Amino acid sequence: MPNQETELKLLEKLKAESVASAEEPVSETPGEPEEALSQEETVNRAEFDQLKAERDQLLDRLARLQAEFENARKRAEREKLEFRDYATGNVVEKFLPVLDNFALALNSSATVEQLRSGVELIVKQMDDVLRQLQVLPVPALGEAFDPRCHEALGTVERDDLPDQHVAEEIRRGYKLRERLLRPALVRVASNPKQTNE
Repeated sequence: MPNQETELKLLEKLKAESVASAEEPVSETPGEPEEALSQEETVNRAEFDQLKAERDQLLDRLARLQAEFENARKRAEREKLEFRDYATGNVVEKFLPVLDNFALALNSSATVEQLRSGVELIVKQMDDVLRQLQVLPVPALGEAFDPRCHEALGTVERDDLPDQHVAEEIRRGYKLRERLLRPALVRVASNPKQTNE
């Protein structure tokens, strides 16, 4: 009997082993799983190398574009400074004769009337230079007061001018084309006769 029990146990053990081996996938060649794994690693390695090369190219391209942008920014800044210097030089060049005439007037031993007429000529010369640069005086005297281009310092009672018109120009204002450079300092007429009517 013990032999039969032992045989039965052996049979059950063999049966269990055969069922377990039937559930495992059968490999035809012992080296195949390793080969499949190494082919997959090779494919992954190739993809990795390709992506790394693309990344390196993109980083290189980015570095070049950043350098080009920085160079363009510096070039634009340099051109802007050169243009400003050129424009300033053109303006200063036009005023140098005016400055020369002021120096001549200061060194002159002429009479007061001669100096006055000389300064009047210099002022005319200065107005001509400003006109060439398209800098024009703001119309003020006798004009209606406009707070956009006039700055009032006070009022003056005047019967000969309409109310709220410029009676006196204390300092001339200037415009560059349509842009106001500085307002004219004025005193505004206050006409009590017009105000009462």
